[in-house]
Amino acid sequence: MLEKKLRYKFKNPELLKTALTHSSHANEFSTESNERLEFLGDAVLGLIVARILYDNFPKASEGKLSKKRSAIVSRVNFAHFTKQLGIDKEIILGKGEELTGGRERESNLAGAFEAVIGAIYLDGGYRKAFNVVSRLLKDSIDQEEVFTDYKTKLQELAQKRHKKIPKYKVVFEEGPPHKKCFHVEVKVLRDVLGKGVGNNKKEAEQSAAKEGLLTLGLLND
Repeated sequence: MLEKKLRYKFKNPELLKTALTHSSHANEFSTESNERLEFLGDAVLGLIVARILYDNFPKASEGKLSKKRSAIVSRVNFAHFTKQLGIDKEIILGKGEELTGGRERESNLAGAFEAVIGAIYLDGGYRKAFNVVSRLLKDSIDQEEVFTDYKTKLQELAQKRHKKIPKYKVVFEEGPPHKKCFHVEVKVLRDVLGKGVGNNKKEAEQSAAKEGLLTLGLLND
């Protein structure tokens, strides 16, 4: 099923198994974890994303390309792709990690995604890895969220207008430890410009910053 969603058939299925093996399971059964493939996949993803941005935004400056790459190459987005592909259901966890919500942990999800891309690169080469990643980005490119760093936009505006940077504050947390939901508000000077909710603080801050820009009339809802 996973190979079907990836549109890639592994010549060496053991590579995929290793890519899905979390260190908690590897430690329990003295086998190889996905950490080395995660390291490799991180580098491969960085290169592929840089190439896609270079090709698709020919007039963008180095600074703008760097910001776009940073917005894409993030745990939040990789965790999203992991769930989109169903990789989260295939991760092989140790008993303790499973019981404490490891299947929902963003770092585990992002790491598994990177490891799978690393495994595809080793198994099929750069072109195959490029095809898989570019398809995923193509599906997401219309969702402007992937490319928009609302926090940076709001910060640049606040510094320009008020010589101050926005302040973010977690006002409420809910949910179990392994599946927290954060409520954040953002202030510039004494004014609350926006409120946001997310599964982690960064996501909630981005949501709050987006609402702040909407409040200021600088975005279309």
